[in-house]
Amino acid sequence: MQTFAKASILALSLAAASLASAQSVRVEKNMSLDLATQIAAATVASCTAAGYNVAATVVDRAGTVRAVMRADNAGPHTLEASRLKAYTSASAKNNTLAMMEAAQKNPAAANLVNIPGYLLLGGGVPVKVGNEVIGAVGVGGAPGGHLDEQCAIAAIDKVKDQLK
Repeated sequence: MQTFAKASILALSLAAASLASAQSVRVEKNMSLDLATQIAAATVASCTAAGYNVAATVVDRAGTVRAVMRADNAGPHTLEASRLKAYTSASAKNNTLAMMEAAQKNPAAANLVNIPGYLLLGGGVPVKVGNEVIGAVGVGGAPGGHLDEQCAIAAIDKVKDQLK
């Protein structure tokens, strides 16, 4: 009986070590330059069609900028606003409009505005493959964050066939 118990413990230890080893290397999906450029262009085009002069920034899963486009006549502030919204969305894996609303309604979430690099205004939308966030798009310049968000969602919808 003792031999069986020792063998069982050894087998469990080896299985745990094997499992830990298997988890030490991760395979993750990420945003390609081509996809980022398509999303940025589609975002600016969507807002331009609606009469809004915006900038769109697309970041990868780590929040690193992959593509930026700024429409003619978009204000200079739109570049930084779009970058911060994209970073915030990728980092939190959430729409920035939803984050802003949560921070306004929930005192415990109000401190989100104090995280360096976060901008809690509508217009940041995560880009997902299934449930995995591979990046985000941020839009700045429309007359309201909800309109920035609509342009981002329309752009992501245009490339949805590539998000598999």
